[in-house]
Amino acid sequence: MAGNLPKSVEPRLSFDGDSQLRLHTIVRLRWVGVIGQILALSVVYFWLGFDLPAGPCLIVIAVSAWVNVFLAIRYPARHRLSVNFATALLAYDIIQLASLLYLTGGIDNPFTMLIVAPVTVSAATLPLVHTIGLGVLALGCTWVLAFHAMPLPWYVEPPLALPILYKIGILFAVAASMPFLALYVWRLTKEGRQMSTALAATELVLSREQKLHALDGLAAAAAHELGTPLSTITLVTNELARQMDDTNPYREDILLLRSQAQRCREILQKLTRHPPDEDPLHATLTVKEMLHEVAEPYMGGRVAIQIRATPSSSAAGPEARQPTSLRRPGVIYGLGNIIENAADYAGSRVEVNAEWDGQNVVVVIADDGPGFKPEVIDNLGEPYVTTRTAGQKGKSGGKVSGLGLGFFIAKTLLERSGARFSFDNRPAPEHGAVVRIVWPRAAFEAELEGRENHVALPSRRREPPSPGDPISDAI
Repeated sequence: MAGNLPKSVEPRLSFDGDSQLRLHTIVRLRWVGVIGQILALSVVYFWLGFDLPAGPCLIVIAVSAWVNVFLAIRYPARHRLSVNFATALLAYDIIQLASLLYLTGGIDNPFTMLIVAPVTVSAATLPLVHTIGLGVLALGCTWVLAFHAMPLPWYVEPPLALPILYKIGILFAVAASMPFLALYVWRLTKEGRQMSTALAATELVLSREQKLHALDGLAAAAAHELGTPLSTITLVTNELARQMDDTNPYREDILLLRSQAQRCREILQKLTRHPPDEDPLHATLTVKEMLHEVAEPYMGGRVAIQIRATPSSSAAGPEARQPTSLRRPGVIYGLGNIIENAADYAGSRVEVNAEWDGQNVVVVIADDGPGFKPEVIDNLGEPYVTTRTAGQKGKSGGKVSGLGLGFFIAKTLLERSGARFSFDNRPAPEHGAVVRIVWPRAAFEAELEGRENHVALPSRRREPPSPGDPISDAI
């Protein structure tokens, strides 16, 4: 089922011209930096009374402020920067901070670690090559600051002189923290994008299922409404055909019109084979009916699908009554996805067992295939965790894409209905995968109870003609 996902929801983790960084974001970050630099300079110069080159420092800070003003005037706030432009702006931030550190003690300045910040921003928004380039630039600037910089503003007596070994230690600390933070932020950003893409796929699947069910109801309603005029047409054409003899030139046209009306009636009857959701009799499903409906597309194939639905041995009285729920597209799609996966991997059979009591409704789907691989079983249900290869064809006959969205979509849709999931393998010497889905009975039947408590006005629906009336006899 995951193989049917459109390309629009497949993961897009590459960068095509534009970066993931908006001008509004980088301008705000730089304003925060400018304000912080001014505050630090003021505290050191005015409060602590340390002698430092305040003029050159203010010039370096003012340049950043003017760059921000220029960018705010030149581009709209929502402008998305190109990769090269964003890289240039972050490179400028590194050089600007390095220049300020050069004037205020170099690597001895405790704010040296801030040189890692632009590289971290790049890891979250720019391609890897550009992030590596910015990392090399930041590391080079730190190397220069370790050996070439103006003295750190400090007391005249006693003077502060850090040993070269300590400076080298700070250099290696910057060099070690830079890739660690960049990799950490990159990984979090990647997982966030994957999750957003997978959730978009889930919403698209659910929307499609809801549209299909809406179309079913629409088709049935249209068939019901068109039944009366078609019956009238058939009745009139029958009367006209009786009044015309075989020599009448219009007789063939009347007979053709009657046959076409009958054909329309047959087409509408096909549309109403599946009852509409509006029909209260078919808007609800018992557990057993739901499992049979879900498994029907995969029955009669290579794999035998066995369905069993019984109350738990501890259930008695009203608790043994079979749970009934509304027909929910998300639940049907999710269960179908799991059964399809089981049929793809099964050797000869898939067992679908349902049990219930007063508290829970439990559905267990098990196959006799190789089972879940140990390295992925703990991560099943996460987006893009899959054991399939791209373009692989499942044993049930359907093509799969290998995106790993099948279990994620099924798990998300079923969890929205209140279900809890667990994945396991059959205990030895048996083999095969086991998926256990548990609903609290109250959650399983919640929507049904809400509908039963809702008092609806009777609808004005035309009743189909009874077998005894003339229109029915004419058809």
